[in-house]
Amino acid sequence: MIKVNGIHHIAIMAADIREHIAFFSDVLGCKLSAIFDMHGVPGGVHAFLHMDDHSYFSVVELPQVKDIPIQLGITHAGTGAAPSAPGTMQHLAFRVDTTDELLAIRDRIRKKGVNVIGPLDHAMCQSIYFAGPDQLTLEVACSDEAINPEAWIDPAVIARLGISDADLARYKSPDPYAGEGGKVAQPPFDPAKPHQAYPEPMYKAMLAAPDEMITKSAKFEPPVKVGA
Repeated sequence: MIKVNGIHHIAIMAADIREHIAFFSDVLGCKLSAIFDMHGVPGGVHAFLHMDDHSYFSVVELPQVKDIPIQLGITHAGTGAAPSAPGTMQHLAFRVDTTDELLAIRDRIRKKGVNVIGPLDHAMCQSIYFAGPDQLTLEVACSDEAINPEAWIDPAVIARLGISDADLARYKSPDPYAGEGGKVAQPPFDPAKPHQAYPEPMYKAMLAAPDEMITKSAKFEPPVKVGA
């Protein structure tokens, strides 16, 4: 069965990318792995900080970002219990493997002068909470075992949300699919589906273009030729 199996990177917008790099490298111990002109985005800078060899924390800076105001309750939640607009990131939780490591990363964060609350015992995980640059709401969590759906899918919540038994069964067991070798054609544009916010003529032109043309038009190389 084909499904996504992790997060390669989460990209956060920064007013000052240097502030984010300093925070996540110094406070959380994530080494800088990449920083380069953002591909296909004039004036953009893109950085990657290493969590492990398959997972990165990414930061983007664009020239106009510093002029966009942060609004708690709209653009940002500000705490793990507060609202923000639909589609925004309410909070971001990083992972460590053990409770000892959770306490150790709490020590590191506090040694850097940043306040941390917790651990809190959520039963499915232990969590600590703190803030990052640009009003980010951050968490570090650890779990002893995988989440057990039988214990954590609450029938009262399912009923309150109006989720049917058939839908619940489908959510718990997504349809098995192995792929078709990349041969599935682009579906017709359907305004009822989610779409990226490109100008409509440009977006529809990209959707109409053969996949091979898109791939060939956007092939990039590392900025530094290693060993050259």
